[in-house]
Amino acid sequence: MRVTLERVNDAVHFRATNEQGVLFDIDGSPEIGGTDAGFRPMQLVLAAVASCSAMDVVTILKKQRQRVDDVRIEATGARAEGVYPAPFLEIQLDYHVVGDVDPEKARKAVELGVDKYCSVAEMLRPGVKVKHTCTVLPRNDGAAT
Repeated sequence: MRVTLERVNDAVHFRATNEQGVLFDIDGSPEIGGTDAGFRPMQLVLAAVASCSAMDVVTILKKQRQRVDDVRIEATGARAEGVYPAPFLEIQLDYHVVGDVDPEKARKAVELGVDKYCSVAEMLRPGVKVKHTCTVLPRNDGAAT
């Protein structure tokens, strides 16, 4: 696995490219010379743990023949204050699963996805507490669930 990071401007705007040629931008806050033209590094950590666990959750629910129409995860992080560096102390993942899904199966899939199968969450432990919730919402197309 490889990612290449290249500087885009004369400040702190970078562009990452993976082996498949997919690009995304990383930038800093204006306080350090950035222009908010991309994700900040700590936002990438939140996106990484959310997406890693989400892939497992969707896979688990599909294997259980649950109809998942959408998944949205709100990832929030609480960082250490008054120190530098300021690592995450806790990350909260709030799953919102939309579809014809048994709530108990969804809850268990999220538990397994976050606590057992997610490589990113595992890398963060034990220093970062990764917590999660799960809410199942009905299909939003008007069809019976």
